[in-house]
Parts: sequence; structure tokens; C-alpha cells
Amino acid sequence: MRNLILLFLLLTSSLELSAQISKPKYANEFLSIGVGARAFALGGATVASVEGASAGYWNPAKLSSLGSDYALDLMHAEYFAGIAAYDYAAFATNIDEKSNMGFSIIRFGVDDIPDTRFIYDANGALNYDNIRFFSAADYAFQFSYARELDFLEGLSAGANMKIIHRTVGEFATAWGFGFDLAAHYKWKNFDFALVGRDITGTFTSWYHNITLIEDIYTQTNNTIPENTTELAVPRVILGTAYTQELPYKFSIMGEFNFDVTFDGARNTFVSEENFSIDPKGGIEIAYDNMAFLRFGGNNLQKIKNFNGSERWNGQANIGLGFKYRILQVDYAFTDLGNSSESLYSHVFTLKLNWNAKE
Repeated sequence: MRNLILLFLLLTSSLELSAQISKPKYANEFLSIGVGARAFALGGATVASVEGASAGYWNPAKLSSLGSDYALDLMHAEYFAGIAAYDYAAFATNIDEKSNMGFSIIRFGVDDIPDTRFIYDANGALNYDNIRFFSAADYAFQFSYARELDFLEGLSAGANMKIIHRTVGEFATAWGFGFDLAAHYKWKNFDFALVGRDITGTFTSWYHNITLIEDIYTQTNNTIPENTTELAVPRVILGTAYTQELPYKFSIMGEFNFDVTFDGARNTFVSEENFSIDPKGGIEIAYDNMAFLRFGGNNLQKIKNFNGSERWNGQANIGLGFKYRILQVDYAFTDLGNSSESLYSHVFTLKLNWNAKE
């Protein structure tokens, strides 16, 4: 009861504070890109069936079914023809028979951005050697915990605490924090998942180094930015997965997710004034839990044609996976930017899952 009261006070204080803080749409959106080639191939429909260390990102409650003493996930992807890099690493391990924990880090950044403020030297001559370079990067550090609950077999709960750090060279920095809560229930061949991201609102406070940019902004008649605090409002993801064994060591798994956001209307299948619902679905065909073929669909949007008419447009994804002993390699052919331009990329993820005796 004491923990419930503390959680209630935290929620109410967060809501009161949020009335004085800006709530930009897509705040900290880099945390919504997703991680893992398996998840990308399934169209992001993975909160109910995710396994391994990446469960800390998708559904921390699923860490309770880790399946090994230790798990490590590594991923690197590139956006916009290599201009931006997206890196992810996660580690998970057992605490006791019913509890697991994990840690993960995400970096999304653009490096080697030219800073041309000093391209003219003191004599007014153009000197390219004076060009400096900086990075604009977003970081997320996430600590995850999961535990099997005693009062109902197959039920587990999990939580994330995440710390956000964003930088734009020496010009601006931001720090933020937030929490996720999740649950998973296993019943026969079904998996049910409920994930609440940014459940108390994720706050990110920006600090701008005005002394470095004030002159440039004044000369170009731009508004000097102010220090602000942004709030990423909560979102809820509902997921259901069903697995069916087939003859000759084959099996098939299908999962469907509903991603519900509350930051206003988005271009999704259900778009209302105060909320939007984005459906996602994926199918995974496995052979002997060793080789995997995956399909997924997501990003269902209305596209306006040149003649003014509208049509529905979706994103298709495909992927493969191979597991041998402690090693698993996943591949996805997907549109990382979720765009309607069909700019597809190749994504690979390396996974290691091993026990202490190995």
C-alpha cells in the first residue's frame, strides 16, 4: 500500500508539473525507432513475443523469461545514406529464480557537422582550416527489472528507469528521465502484453550556451533560444501473440500490436483529436528454433495523390534469423525512417545468450 501511495503521488505531481511544461509532439522520438532486426522485420509488433536482452526496450516484463543466465544484444544501423548512425547495446542477467535485470544504451547521432563560424580569419581571408566539427547526438541509458508474480502463474511485471542525454556540440545540452511499466501474461499458446511508456511523463530539460551563439543569432535576425523543459506524454502498447507448433519441427508465430499515443492526432489508422492508434503485425516461421523467416507490416498512413484523392499506404518488412548454440544473427530489410519513399535499409543484429556453465 505504501508503494501504491508513493506511485500515486508521483503521478499526480507529474501531471501538475506538466501543466507548466511544453509538450511538443514527437518529443524524444528517437526512443520510438525500435531496436533489433527481428523487431524491424516484424513491423515492430514484438512486445508480446520478444526474447533476450532487447526485452528491456520492448517489454521489460519479458525479461522474466530470459531463458539463459546472460544475454547480450548488439545493433548498428545507418540513416540517410550514412549521415546518421543508430547504435544499440543491451545486457541482461538473472538475479534469482524469479527476477531478472538488464541495462541498455541507445545512441542516435550525426557526427562531423561543420562549424563554419571561424572560416574567416582575423584578416577577413577565407581559411578552410578554421572549420571545426561537432556532433548532435541523443543518448538513452535504460535500467530494467522484471519479476514473475506469485498470485497468478504465467504473469510477470517489469519496469524501466531511463536517463536521457542530448547534445548539440557545445551549443546545447539536455538531460531527462522517465519510467516505463509493463506486464506479460502467458496462457497456453498465447502471450499477452501491456506496456506503458513514459508512464509518468518523461521530462527533458534543455540548456543553451547563449554566449557561443548570441552574436550569430543576432546577425541573422533569428530568435535566441530559451532554456526549456519538454514533456513526452505517456503512450500505451497492447500486444497479443499466438504460437502454433507444426509438423517436421516447424512452428509459426503471429503477433499484433496496437500503439496508442496521446499527443494529438497523428497520421495513423485511427487518428482522433486527443489520441491515435497505430496497428502493427508480424509473422515468424521457425524451423527447429534454429532458422527463422519473418514478415511484418506497419506504418499504415493516408497519402494524398496529385489529384487530391487519398489512399492508404503501408510499409512491408521481411527478415531472416539463424541461431546456433549461444549465437544468433538476425537480418531485416526495412524502412528505418518509416517514410513513404520506400527508402529501405539492411539491418543486422548480433545476439549472444549463454549460461554460466558455458
